[in-house]
Amino acid sequence: MKNNSISKIAKTSLLSALVISGISWAKNPEIKETTPNPIITVNGFTFSDLNKNGKLDRYEDYRLSSQDRIQDLINQMTDDEKASMLIGIGMPGFDWAKMQFTTGKDTAKVPGSAGGTTAISRLGIPSVIVSDGPAGLRIKSIREEDPNTYYATAFPVGTALASTWNVALINTVGKAMGNEVKEYGVDVLLGPGMNIHRNPLCGRNFEYYSEDPLIAGKIAAAMVNGIQSNGVGTSIKHFAANNQERNRMGVNAHVSERALREIYLRGFEITVKEAQPWTVMSSYNLLNGTYTSARKDLLTTVLRDEWGFKGLVMTDWFGGYNGFGAIMNKDVVSDVAKQLTAGNDLLMPGLPSQQKVIAADIKSGKLSKEAININLRRVLELVMRSPAMSNYKYSNKPNLKENAEVTRQAAAEGVVLLKNNNNVLPFTSKSAPLAVFGVTSYDFISGGTGSGDVNEAYSVSLIDGLTNSGFSIDKELEGLYKPYTATQKEIETKRREKEGLLATPKRLPELELNSEIVKNKANTSELALITIGRNAGEGDDRKVDEDFNLAQDEINLINKVSTAFHAQGKKVVVVLNIGGVIETASWKDKVDAILLPWQPGQEGGNSVADVFSGKVTPSGKLTMTFPIKYEDTPSAKNWIGTPAENPTSVTYEEGIYVGYRYFNTFQVKPSYEFGYGLSYTTFDISNLKLSSSTFSDKMNVTVTVKNTGKIAGKEVVELYLSAPAKTIDKPTEELKAFGKTNLLQAGESQTIVLTLNSKDLASFIPNKNAWIAEAGSYKVSIGTSSLNIKQTANFTLAKEKIVEKTNAAFAPDTKFADLKH
Repeated sequence: MKNNSISKIAKTSLLSALVISGISWAKNPEIKETTPNPIITVNGFTFSDLNKNGKLDRYEDYRLSSQDRIQDLINQMTDDEKASMLIGIGMPGFDWAKMQFTTGKDTAKVPGSAGGTTAISRLGIPSVIVSDGPAGLRIKSIREEDPNTYYATAFPVGTALASTWNVALINTVGKAMGNEVKEYGVDVLLGPGMNIHRNPLCGRNFEYYSEDPLIAGKIAAAMVNGIQSNGVGTSIKHFAANNQERNRMGVNAHVSERALREIYLRGFEITVKEAQPWTVMSSYNLLNGTYTSARKDLLTTVLRDEWGFKGLVMTDWFGGYNGFGAIMNKDVVSDVAKQLTAGNDLLMPGLPSQQKVIAADIKSGKLSKEAININLRRVLELVMRSPAMSNYKYSNKPNLKENAEVTRQAAAEGVVLLKNNNNVLPFTSKSAPLAVFGVTSYDFISGGTGSGDVNEAYSVSLIDGLTNSGFSIDKELEGLYKPYTATQKEIETKRREKEGLLATPKRLPELELNSEIVKNKANTSELALITIGRNAGEGDDRKVDEDFNLAQDEINLINKVSTAFHAQGKKVVVVLNIGGVIETASWKDKVDAILLPWQPGQEGGNSVADVFSGKVTPSGKLTMTFPIKYEDTPSAKNWIGTPAENPTSVTYEEGIYVGYRYFNTFQVKPSYEFGYGLSYTTFDISNLKLSSSTFSDKMNVTVTVKNTGKIAGKEVVELYLSAPAKTIDKPTEELKAFGKTNLLQAGESQTIVLTLNSKDLASFIPNKNAWIAEAGSYKVSIGTSSLNIKQTANFTLAKEKIVEKTNAAFAPDTKFADLKH
């Protein structure tokens, strides 16, 4: 589970542990606080004498263009300094010889950070500090010989944030997150993560947003814009096709160019174009036979030339190495020349062997001066715009109290109401105690493990949140569960300590309650709550048995409680405290209501209580499909690659048919469809209007949403487009726009305006290297889920439109055919 003692050792892989706590390679003067630079005055202007030579160098003159300044800086650098700027500083706190964390003082500028760029003290160039992570800043909260604490806010995980479908709210979350990044002295946050939910079993799906690239791109863009409004950077990750954790450093993902461009790259494209993140992180995996960090078509042709990305690309930690055996082997070095010339500017966390090869390649001419200068310019542009370069006096005192309110609000809005028979919820009666079952109710999971974890000051459990809201909890049950949960956590802690850094989180087994106790609670309690918990993290993927599917002890609990309470005419509510999709079809009819808060951050218990009690009306919607059974997942047939124990090859044979695109097109019934989510009130969707009956360059779609119920609430409007499919196979519909209302009072209406542009009509046609919109009739479907369509309208495109020409890229390294309808 996430909080207390276990979180201190919860590392899902050696790599995640290294990323979190660091490796130190060499003497790093850049991590020490520097003394103020001398000042030079010229014509009334004052400048920092960064290299302390007593004169104004061009790179020190802020009146000049950044390009001019950076070129002067490059001209002054030695080859060894140039090589050092293209690798990171390592990671403080890890002893390679002993393969364990050191107990000594973490000497990093920001203890617990993931690394940074190399400083050049001679020229007054500081180190830019980077740190995890996607659910909040990950740094050390307790520091040796320091009485202060440095807690960060644990925000809701990616699946919870995306479930809000509220880009303005996500932007607010980003602003809060960025405040902590800046005030704790970090320059770049390694996030958000935005890989596609190709399969429910990916261990890091909780960090990511959706099976749909539009949702992933829009949510990530809002997050990036929010974080970067603080004057700090982000690193969107993992670029690209990093959709599984098993052997992520060595698996070769075979993906067609169409599937890449329409599904796996599209979200990144949206974020780059709408937010210009300071950096992009290349992924571990190979893509069609080549490491992504060494693919020029990915990192230069598409990312920079086609999309207009202006920033820096860094590797994921040890990207380009095939596992830890390779990293430990001093004779093995990633193909640095190929990585750098491909457009991967910074090799993280940086190894001395890499620096040595870079320096040799510069000397021999294998790496040309022109090529190296391109990489250096991007690194130095990052340095120049960083808070470190302006010597920002960070306070170590971010707005933790205000940010806790932001996370509470965001988590509540991300709660998805999956079921609510006979309006069991909201529940307001407080005349008798609640019977709260399930170990996770008493040990709520605020977030996942690995680099997506956060060291927060506290985590509000479900029972704490309910108590804070004025509900009473059955004391006998609490008395049984609390000591049992503590014992099980201790066992789990010891297991992880024994297994070490490779330990994967396991759920705590459920307490076996005798039927008599449960029957008694059905007599004395007003309502039963059961929490089902799941945790996961980087380095490993989830399993079908006892993870995606409920375990037998969980099934027994649901059966026992629902039978006893229903016999007394009492209701049963299930809370799903999970990071990713689980099976629901086999048991959902046994209970009366299901709340899905995901892993809702440090204020999670309060957020769930807010929705449970009706203080907040649920408005979350699923950003992924919940299948009836795992085998219905389109990628199930080729997950997780071959050989399964340590896959070296995985083929994305489902092509573009990911998630609802597959379920809807092939008419496979889900348990809960993409875009689904109930409310405590009702809404009417009407008055659908298109700005034109024929499409030219763009079209506005307007619709009126009215709250026809009795309480205030918000509704999400989802626009799906069905396009002609004469020249290429297409899904029956695809999400192309969405909007969320304000909080509408009973009887209140709001008009939502959604915009379609030319690219929304287009599909990628590989043999023409272009995005093309076919001539013909298009159908706009407005719904509150992908299957609950309220209104439709049609428009025509008179003639075929070549929306965007592309460059040939991503040639296959093996022959396979994408799934077709």
